[in-house]
Amino acid sequence: MPQNKAVRVEDLGLVDYKEAWDYQERLFGEIVDLKIRNRREDLSLETPNHFLFVEHPHVYTLGKSGDLGNLLLNESQLEAKGATFYRINRGGDITYHGPGQIVGYPILDLENFFMDIHKYLRFLEEAVILTLADYGLHCSRSEGETGVWLGVGTPFARKICAMGVRASRWVTMHGFALNVNADLGYFDNIIPCGIRGKAVTSLHVELGVDSVDEQGVKEKILRHFAALFEASYTR
Repeated sequence: MPQNKAVRVEDLGLVDYKEAWDYQERLFGEIVDLKIRNRREDLSLETPNHFLFVEHPHVYTLGKSGDLGNLLLNESQLEAKGATFYRINRGGDITYHGPGQIVGYPILDLENFFMDIHKYLRFLEEAVILTLADYGLHCSRSEGETGVWLGVGTPFARKICAMGVRASRWVTMHGFALNVNADLGYFDNIIPCGIRGKAVTSLHVELGVDSVDEQGVKEKILRHFAALFEASYTR
C-alpha cells in the first residue's frame, strides 16, 4: 500500500469535549474502514491523516485504565465549577482540559509513517519538547511517566504537557494537551495522571508573562511535528 505522508490540519477552536470526541471517532472510523476495504478487496487506496487542534471548555477525562478516585470532586462540585466529566477510550489516567490549553489530536494511519506506538509517543513528546525549547525552556521526559516535564530529577518536577492515545489497526486518536495559558487551579481538583506529589505548570507561568500567543505555539508544534514525521501538511 502506498504511503501518504500528507496531513490535513484543522483548528476547531473552542469545542465541547464530546463534540470533538465524536468528530475524532468519525475520522478514525473512516480510516479504519478504508484499511479494511483495502485488505478485503485487494486495493491500494491511500489512507488520509488528520491533525486537529482544539480548545475545550472545562472538562475532566478519565482513561480506560484510570482510577475514578483521582477525581476529587462530586457531581454537584463539578457543576459548581462549570466543568464536565467523561470516561473515555484512551490510555492513561485522569487529566484536565480547559481554556488556555492547546490540545492536539493526530489521527494518523501509522502505516504511512512507521508501525511503532512507542516511537509515536516519543515523537509527540519530542515535538512539544522542541517547541518549548523555542521559548528557552529545557524540558524532558520523566522515566515511566508519559508527557513533557520541567525540573525532572529535582524536588520541583512539574508537568507541562499530558499525553494519552488510542490506537487500533495502526490508526491513532486522542493525543496531547499542552498548558500554554491554562488556569492551573483546575488541576487542584484531581490527582493529575494519577501521579501524586508532582506539580503542574503552564508556559505563561514559566515565562513569567500574562499571556502567550497560542497561534504561535501551534505553528511551532506543527513545524516540529512535520519534521519528525517527515510529513507535509495542509489546512
